[in-house]
Amino acid sequence: MTIKDLVFEAHEVAKDHGWWEEPRSPLEIAALIHTEVAEFTEEFRKPSVQEDGGKPVGPLYEIADIIIRCADYCGHQGWDLEKAIREKMDYNRSRSYRHGGKKY
Repeated sequence: MTIKDLVFEAHEVAKDHGWWEEPRSPLEIAALIHTEVAEFTEEFRKPSVQEDGGKPVGPLYEIADIIIRCADYCGHQGWDLEKAIREKMDYNRSRSYRHGGKKY
């Protein structure tokens, strides 16, 4: 699967399940992504146990949810996420060590 495929599929699934019937603001999307990040952090506070119904659980699956949310929004916007990632990675490669001494 390419990133372009992921963006297309994530957005199609979201539309098919009714998540784009009403307009969504960028702030709402940011909050939804933030929620997935919070769920990722929570995974380190509890034992990872498979839930009833076979839902995949654990930190890796929360990272997947973060990426899916981002891909869905890029699909909605018609943005080329694959190109943006490549350009940003190329730029990051040119940056100084720890981006000039940042602690985090």
